[in-house]
Amino acid sequence: MTDTTELPVRPSSFEDLQALIGKEIGPTDWYVVSQERIDAFAAATGDDQWIHVDPVRAAASPLGTTIAHGLFSLALGPAFSYRLLSFEGFAHGLNYGYDKVRFPAPLPSGTRVRMRMTLQAADRVPGGIQVRSLQVFEAEGVEKPVAVAEALARIVE
Repeated sequence: MTDTTELPVRPSSFEDLQALIGKEIGPTDWYVVSQERIDAFAAATGDDQWIHVDPVRAAASPLGTTIAHGLFSLALGPAFSYRLLSFEGFAHGLNYGYDKVRFPAPLPSGTRVRMRMTLQAADRVPGGIQVRSLQVFEAEGVEKPVAVAEALARIVE
């Protein structure tokens, strides 16, 4: 979308969603992935592998630093999505899941990350609308995306 598009985009009907298919929305503002946030994610999930939480050992690795968990990147998807696309014109929306999740590049500690989204489909399903969007997470200074996922949401009109 152009820089003049006000975010979040606010569709309020099935037809509005259909009109967004194939259009990129975003990016979000940058979000700093600090070591403190990585450590908090590790504590919350019990995933304390050294490449995430041991800066000294990670500095000696080929990566040269700690990296965020892939699922940390993916977990930013809902919050980033809310900044790009609002379903307040509907009764409510729910995260329905993900398809084809990939982590093409590591996300180094201290790096800024943001997300772009492209709606791929909006289909009527029993009880509402299923929306499929492609979420691409990019990190400043990293050539490849750090996460790419097809996200599914269910919207109730």
